[in-house]
Amino acid sequence: MFTGFYDRLRAAKLPVSLREYLSFLEALAAQVVLYDAEGFYYLARATLVKDERHVDRFDRAFSESFSGLESLGPEAVLAAVELPAEWLRKLAEAHLSEEERARIEAAGGFEKLMEMLAQRLREQEGRHQGGSKWIGTAGTSPFGAFGYNPEGVRIGQDASRHRR
Repeated sequence: MFTGFYDRLRAAKLPVSLREYLSFLEALAAQVVLYDAEGFYYLARATLVKDERHVDRFDRAFSESFSGLESLGPEAVLAAVELPAEWLRKLAEAHLSEEERARIEAAGGFEKLMEMLAQRLREQEGRHQGGSKWIGTAGTSPFGAFGYNPEGVRIGQDASRHRR
């Protein structure tokens, strides 16, 4: 997943071992850092740099590998990634209660919800806040973050604010 980053570090003559790289990947898999670009940077630096003399070279390699990622919104990420429907269904099963799954099925099912999400991603042209249709924040749309829709898909938010 991050082999290009590892290759850049090695090309910059940083003495990064395979074990250190695997430790970095293990920390990511353990979700030591989640949805935090600065935390991701410090995790990478802590696991991959042994000597402070190498920090400047690390910074350059990191910048070359990840510059511009902070400005990407969830829409751009979802548009670039094709997630298999089965993965999304399994994720929903793991995180939704029986009642929430029943409401999704009553609204047309998970496939219908994913079709609506894909359609909105194609139609939407920019950031949106509030409202009940577009992918955005603080609304009642079934897609987005920091709003409220019990049958929705949370994008860019790691926990529910309304779970009781």
